[in-house]
Amino acid sequence: MKIIARIHTDFSTKFGIPRQSGMIETLKGRIVFEPGYRNAEALRGLEGFSHIWLIWKFTETLRVDWSPMVRPPRLGGNKRLGVFATRSPFRPNPIGLSSVRLERIELRTPEGPVLHVLGADLMDGTPIYDIKPYIVYADSHPDAVSGFVEPLEESELSVDLPEALLAEIPGEKCTALKEVLANDPRPSYQDDPERVYGITFAGMNIRFTVKGKKLTVTDITRQ
Repeated sequence: MKIIARIHTDFSTKFGIPRQSGMIETLKGRIVFEPGYRNAEALRGLEGFSHIWLIWKFTETLRVDWSPMVRPPRLGGNKRLGVFATRSPFRPNPIGLSSVRLERIELRTPEGPVLHVLGADLMDGTPIYDIKPYIVYADSHPDAVSGFVEPLEESELSVDLPEALLAEIPGEKCTALKEVLANDPRPSYQDDPERVYGITFAGMNIRFTVKGKKLTVTDITRQ
């Protein structure tokens, strides 16, 4: 498997990344090809598609062995399921799959052709193995059943971002950050109202607490 590109996002660590691609479409990403694959001809026709599939490598969960059973965070981390019934990163092969919106294509940049995407659930610098177009008639299944995920509803948090901290956030990043926080970046098994959590986003360290359904940002510092 050859790495053909790397994606650049606002997440320098895995904590806080949305649980699935497409959940927060305001998140921007740039896919920059490796030198040997910076050929605009390879992208001819891709502009006609609204979404693409990314096949990529889990870089933060590499291990020599593997386990047939994992504990999905969506189930509180206390119930075991077969690894192939989950999207856990702890797999026999560290391969991820994400569907993202293709915002635009820049063919001529100092880095070669660049794909601008929305809704990616990948960490900054993640290696990309392949890119494929999303085809509606083949890839969309409106009557699909989602197993153990089906009955679990996502409940958004209300976000309290004090006016005094807003000045620390670049204007173009504010909406995406609020949506990331509203999506509750904590593992589902952590619910300590006194704990101060932290994520890194767009070069900022964001500190926050969660009490009930309210998330309060307590501090923002630049990295």
